[in-house]
Amino acid sequence: MSIQFKRTPDGKIKYRGELFAGFNKPKKAPAGDPKKYVVLAKDGSKVAKVKFGQRGYEDYLQHGDAKRRANFKSRMNCSASKDKTTPKWWVCHHNW
Repeated sequence: MSIQFKRTPDGKIKYRGELFAGFNKPKKAPAGDPKKYVVLAKDGSKVAKVKFGQRGYEDYLQHGDAKRRANFKSRMNCSASKDKTTPKWWVCHHNW
């Protein structure tokens, strides 16, 4: 399988027609997308475009409540999440 991303002269990455600041750097999803964020995730040699976070709901980045954060991480079993190419990893490590 061939690599589907290219570096632009300004250092950004173009992946399937979409520009990203770099690998593992989340950005806001475009308007109309049901998800809040999108990231070009790289874990070893695996590269995937990952959408995560439900638009319209608060996460730790908005409310900052440590108790809600602990409950979420416990409920989602975030400590078992190891693969950066999954939405669960990004929700656990970026949003919460």
